[in-house]
Amino acid sequence: MRASRDEAMAAIEEIKPSKQIRRVSAHSHIRGLGLDEKGRAKFIADGLVGQVEAREAAGIAVQMIKEGKMAGRGILIVGPSGTGKTAIAVGIAKELGEDTPFVAMSGSEIYSTELKKTELLTQALRKAIGVRFREKRLVYEGVVKKIRIGYVKHPFNPYLRIPREAELVLETKDDEAALRVGEEIAAQLLQLRVRRGDVIWIDAKTGEVHKLGRVCGEKEKRYDITITQCVEEPEGPVKKEKEIVYTLRLHDLDVASAAQRAAAMTLLGLPVSKEIPAEVRQRVDEEVKKLVQEGKAELVPGVLFIDDAHMMDIEAFSFLTRALEESELVPILILATNRGITKIRGTDIEAPHGMPLDLIDRLLIIRTRPYKPEEIKEILRIRADEEDIPLTEEALEELTKLGSEKSLRYAIQLMEPARIIAEREGRTKVLAEDVRKAAKYFVDVKESVRYVQELEDKFLK
Repeated sequence: MRASRDEAMAAIEEIKPSKQIRRVSAHSHIRGLGLDEKGRAKFIADGLVGQVEAREAAGIAVQMIKEGKMAGRGILIVGPSGTGKTAIAVGIAKELGEDTPFVAMSGSEIYSTELKKTELLTQALRKAIGVRFREKRLVYEGVVKKIRIGYVKHPFNPYLRIPREAELVLETKDDEAALRVGEEIAAQLLQLRVRRGDVIWIDAKTGEVHKLGRVCGEKEKRYDITITQCVEEPEGPVKKEKEIVYTLRLHDLDVASAAQRAAAMTLLGLPVSKEIPAEVRQRVDEEVKKLVQEGKAELVPGVLFIDDAHMMDIEAFSFLTRALEESELVPILILATNRGITKIRGTDIEAPHGMPLDLIDRLLIIRTRPYKPEEIKEILRIRADEEDIPLTEEALEELTKLGSEKSLRYAIQLMEPARIIAEREGRTKVLAEDVRKAAKYFVDVKESVRYVQELEDKFLK
């Protein structure tokens, strides 16, 4: 048991949270549910507009989650297409905290993978559960007041020099210490381009170097654009214990543990499965629970959002029902659908939203309603600002009209084509005529269906 625990901790050490560059997506502007201190929805707040009833209901669900009273239950968001179902799901995740894992998938994804449906759903559930680790580490932290790198000739290339050691002086408001470090740490100092005035800390056990930024008020050349953060000079001694906090997903721990097991099986000539064995997950769960009990970690239940939930079949629904009932480690499950009474896939049974009644009975159901013209206008204004599309008021009115008559999604999709049309005409702002021209080039779903019906005999069958 001790060996398995060491393996799990080694897997945790190997995994480090990575920074990713995020593109501007349809919901990148959402920062929460936009509620006041009494849980009432503001008309425009946190990137959301309208849907007052649905947002306030979501706010109550968030409070239930925070109080630990959502066990065995999930959320179902129902409403016509383009009424903000995904936006509300994102808002719920944001309200739960910035480091809350949020996993989004479509119900049809379970059919587009080599993995079994239950394995894919299990991975999605575990990706949506975070484990926040808190560790006390002995570190050297301070402002770099002096740094010198010592070089030697490369053993295979006499014209190339490599770092051999480094000497540096770290200073805090209360202390100062001179350090001499070996080639591994010297190489990190070079890679991070550490120089005088930078605030760094070095893990005394692993030798890993972390650069926090530059000390505020340091007299040097300033730039209009910089990626370096301004940080305050640390206090206390240079050598001290520091609490390190980082969040990993259960799935990350599963993969790391399974990789170690696969390596051992490969050495023995045994076949390796693409799926993660149940015993690996069970061992990870046991170690995580033990770390939680010892106060070294805490669970961060995230959100698994499944859009177009009606696309799943009876096997997937049965699995999710069992997960809500029996699993101790389960995230907040949010399903969304725009279907009414329809057949449950894999059966001849018709049911509300194409979902089994025993699953629906375990879900809090939130309704979204079609947007009003004034709400559509404000949503379009927010998206234009987010995507940096300069609309005139007339163009905004034209898009609002199209959003009301056709769909909000269609109006949002026309903004970028309209911007390109305006740019080609040598204009810096999008006019109403640019929107109308874009609407001629790109039709909505209803117009596309009408076109197919008119030329039905011309299309291949």
